[in-house]
Amino acid sequence: MNSKKYVIFLSIVAALGGFLFGFDTAVISGAERFIQEKWQLSDWTHGMAVAIALYGTVIGALFGGVPADKYGRKKSLLWIGLLYFVSALGSALAPDVITFMALRFIGGLGVGASSVVAPMYISEIAPAKNRGVLVALFQFNIVFGILMAYFSNYLIETANLNESWRWMMGMEAIPALIYTLLTIKVPKSPRWLIAHQNNVAEATEILTKTDPEGVDEAIRLAIEERNREKIKVGFSALFKHGHIKTTMLAIMIAMFNQLSGINAIIYFAPRVFEMAGIDAESALLSTIGIGAVNMIATMLGLYLIDRIGRKKLMLIGSVGYIISLILIAYSFSGGAIPPSYLPVFVFIFIASHAVGQGSVIWVFIAEVFPNETRAYGQSIGCFTHWILAAIIANIFPFFANTFGAVSIFGFFALMMVLQLVWVLTKMPETKGRSLEEIQQDMIASNA
Repeated sequence: MNSKKYVIFLSIVAALGGFLFGFDTAVISGAERFIQEKWQLSDWTHGMAVAIALYGTVIGALFGGVPADKYGRKKSLLWIGLLYFVSALGSALAPDVITFMALRFIGGLGVGASSVVAPMYISEIAPAKNRGVLVALFQFNIVFGILMAYFSNYLIETANLNESWRWMMGMEAIPALIYTLLTIKVPKSPRWLIAHQNNVAEATEILTKTDPEGVDEAIRLAIEERNREKIKVGFSALFKHGHIKTTMLAIMIAMFNQLSGINAIIYFAPRVFEMAGIDAESALLSTIGIGAVNMIATMLGLYLIDRIGRKKLMLIGSVGYIISLILIAYSFSGGAIPPSYLPVFVFIFIASHAVGQGSVIWVFIAEVFPNETRAYGQSIGCFTHWILAAIIANIFPFFANTFGAVSIFGFFALMMVLQLVWVLTKMPETKGRSLEEIQQDMIASNA
């Protein structure tokens, strides 16, 4: 297998964690109404049953970098697969809501850790010229997983199976098992081997297979960075002088990702459509449209990310967010635009997310931190992303029923105006540069 095919194979295997991430995130949208009816849940308890996986994701994201740093990226990927498998099988068989939430929490740990470890692993084995598209494979797999979850939910629902929600939740166990077995085949991260084990020989052997043209320069720069980096590695290091500006870049891009309202749509898509007067079956079918648009737009983002760069994609996505969110809010206002147009506006919103934030966030966070602190930096960015995702998913049913959709989506539109300002004034471009070259720029900007 030549180097190009080999690095693509490794990237796809690692990115399959993203498929499970997306499937796990979206599968609940088809089951959440059945769960509420089965266990007679209040709005708050129902919101918690949906959001509990996200709280697990918060913990997984915050601490996923610790085993990745101590035991390596490869072992962490294997453990993540096992968490997904246990959660899928267990939540499908749950006898009560407490057990269900506990097992969904375990799956959330896998999602959070996956969002840290998989992009980080890919960034550390990929050549600089292809790193954007290879890391963005993680995002592609997320949206492919979302699409497959929506499609699976629709097929199971229309099959009229007894307690269909259990089948919806249990389907994830199959790809989780496949992913776990495939991770056994991937090598260790060469950057981790140098930074944490001083194993230059094994790192060179791996990079020779994945990046033969850049192996000598990559090894030289990685050794220089390891020798230069004298800080005590840990979360506290991220907030010290010399690193705080880099840390804030990761926090801000993650914060804006969730303040777009993306997970309110992903988790509650059928309910959002029903709020606009669309019947239940058409609402469920429309979620498949969300998944399809998400995947097509993500493919466009993957094509563009190493061509026009991360910053331009963020600018395009920000403008699309603002326009689509204003239209979504207006469609709920009883104005001239009828509610039947809502799916079109949601599709524009999803496309804007997929081309911009969706394609960029995991790539950008994986690029901006130095080798020594990348695991912790990736964790803090992912933690920010997921704590906001959990809060928004938890409170969305209550706030939607209390304040109405116009206020909710109007707020998201305002947040995207602020994102546009941040991208224009603060976000650097990282396209086509080695991780070590980006690190040198970050050192200069933090000085």
